Amino acid sequence: MDREKDLIERCLRGDPVAQKELYDRYARRMYGVCLRFAAHNLQAQDILQEGFIRVFSKLKQFRFKSPLEAWIRVIFINTAITLSKKELRYCMREPLTAGFEAGSNLMDGFMKLNMDDMVSLIQELPAGYRTVFNLYVIEGYSHKEIGRKLGISENTSKSQLLGAKRSLRKKLLELANSDGRERR
Repeated sequence: MDREKDLIERCLRGDPVAQKELYDRYARRMYGVCLRFAAHNLQAQDILQEGFIRVFSKLKQFRFKSPLEAWIRVIFINTAITLSKKELRYCMREPLTAGFEAGSNLMDGFMKLNMDDMVSLIQELPAGYRTVFNLYVIEGYSHKEIGRKLGISENTSKSQLLGAKRSLRKKLLELANSDGRERR
């Protein structure tokens, strides 16, 4: 904790070595967060850059009440949301009841994929689906919290998640079928 506090204090004084150390310490993990919210690698890089700009500009607000990484992660999630809100306006909204299926094995199929394949599938989702899926499934936010963060209703959040699951289910089935054909 003392080392972390020292690093933050040095960053606040504008020490470029400390800033690079903080960046190097968290960039890889935060890039993973960015990739999940982005449609492609260039967008993830934009989110990463903007996220670190915000981290450094808000660093004086960090109060050591939570781990630094958790605080930084929240900034990156909020940055990703802010940068994708433009895309969210153009998302299709599906009826809330469409596609409900009991006993879906979506997450089982996801768990069998390697990380790169999983990120690629998530990146292919439309912005609204991708954002809500990440916030709900991966980050653990409730639909009510997602609605507040994105300025949408709880039902819209649920609808977006449903669309994301349906789209991912379809992609997983396509992958499973193509794997089966390759083995024959």
